[in-house]
Amino acid sequence: MTSEETRIGRRGGGRAARKAARLAPEVEVDPCPPGQRGGAYRPLSDAKLTAICNEAFRVLEEIGMSEVPQVVQEKALAGGAHLNDLGRLCYPRSMVEDIIAGAAKSFIYHGRDPRHDFEVGGDKVYFGTGGAAVQTLDRKNGLYRPSTLADLYDFTRLVDTLPNVSWFTRCCVATDIPDNFDLDINTAYALLAGTTKPVGTSFTMPEYVAPVIEMFDMALGGEGRFKERPFCKAHISPVISPLRYGEDAVGVTLECIRLGVQINNIVAAMSGATAPATPAGFLVQSTAETLAALVMVNLFAPGYPMIFSNWPLVIDLRTGAFCGGGGEISIMNAASGQISNHLGLPSGVASSMSDAKAVDAQMGMEKGISALAAGLGGANMIYESSGMMASLLGASFEAFVADDEMLSHVHRAIRGVEVNEETLGFETIREAVIGEGHFLGAAQTMDAMQRDYFYPTLADRNEPRTWEEAGATDLWTRARTRADEILASHYPTYIEPEVDKAIRERFNILLPKERLRP
Repeated sequence: MTSEETRIGRRGGGRAARKAARLAPEVEVDPCPPGQRGGAYRPLSDAKLTAICNEAFRVLEEIGMSEVPQVVQEKALAGGAHLNDLGRLCYPRSMVEDIIAGAAKSFIYHGRDPRHDFEVGGDKVYFGTGGAAVQTLDRKNGLYRPSTLADLYDFTRLVDTLPNVSWFTRCCVATDIPDNFDLDINTAYALLAGTTKPVGTSFTMPEYVAPVIEMFDMALGGEGRFKERPFCKAHISPVISPLRYGEDAVGVTLECIRLGVQINNIVAAMSGATAPATPAGFLVQSTAETLAALVMVNLFAPGYPMIFSNWPLVIDLRTGAFCGGGGEISIMNAASGQISNHLGLPSGVASSMSDAKAVDAQMGMEKGISALAAGLGGANMIYESSGMMASLLGASFEAFVADDEMLSHVHRAIRGVEVNEETLGFETIREAVIGEGHFLGAAQTMDAMQRDYFYPTLADRNEPRTWEEAGATDLWTRARTRADEILASHYPTYIEPEVDKAIRERFNILLPKERLRP
């Protein structure tokens, strides 16, 4: 020990005393909860933002949309749109701007448990899930296999325990259910059984929406209850790139509006394939397409709750393969969120779509970069942020656990630095300089310890010898252990037995009752 260390140790009561003081306070306040205010990162200057939005309006006015369902075309023409010489439906800028002015600027995304409710809109940032992985990373052998209904239920109840995953959209497809109607019903049932957080799903056909809502009403206690408290939103892509409507998805959208299902409208073009390869051109087209969906929704239901989700997806232009991780997709999603917020609309983007197959350094690098960029960019809803692997082809229990801890760091970064008389600490500096000569044990230090710092439980901060003595485990191993512990113990009962019986009598529920308990 140096003379300086000896001096500090004596004044502070010794190393053991200082360590005890640091460990003594219990962390009662989460220093980085969901809902931090984003927007500090602005990849687009005001001039670039204006140029992209202007060009998007021009695309809708001069190029327009094709393959327009008759019901949409009639409504649009009556609302001020016109057909150009090629028969494409064109929206004048003034019409689009009027639609934006009357569109929903925020809404409450409900959980079945009100403590999970949060507002979508403004500048608050939340992370959740998305995706439709067809494979699951097996916890026993570390290899991928087809996803099942049991996997979906297990993912749902795992996410039920993860504080930074604010909502759960089904992350995988139950490939063991061949019938599409049974798939939609059983997907919704797994969400009901596994969590009371807000959830999201998709619908294969318009006629499948009503039966799912009927099941939700049963779970909530009666007909019409879901419409009073819509805890599940629909993930829909009514616009197909480049610049055309999809008839089935439009039908699903209109049925969701009729039944009160909030909409996450997703435009997910791919650079150099279904959208321009240049980031600026991509953002022009993606913004125009998402506006086309916004116009459609508001023509039928002005002010209807819709998330303006323009998700840039990137492909490797050498091979054509989707690239879920990297600098390009990170900056483009951050820019998309900036555009949506500029328009004043509830915004959604995607992040953490790692191309890695294992829970490894590549995964951490890609997820950390993209989640931080999207969060600092200020999008309200950041999808795909947890659990997704292998360029969205796979989902991982271990990745969900690791990502939840990563998101604490991201929320902390978004929170930034609070500057006020207390935090500037003039008197604390004075007292340390003329007194103990250090800040260990100071009142401000103890307060900051709980308020300003996040302490990971999964990441290892031990020195090498201690790490070796504890088994020299890597993050993948520790995350697997944590996931195993949760899945072995967390079997929530979110559907009353008599309601579950009625649901099973009404629908072909394929998840055995025995699977819902240890």
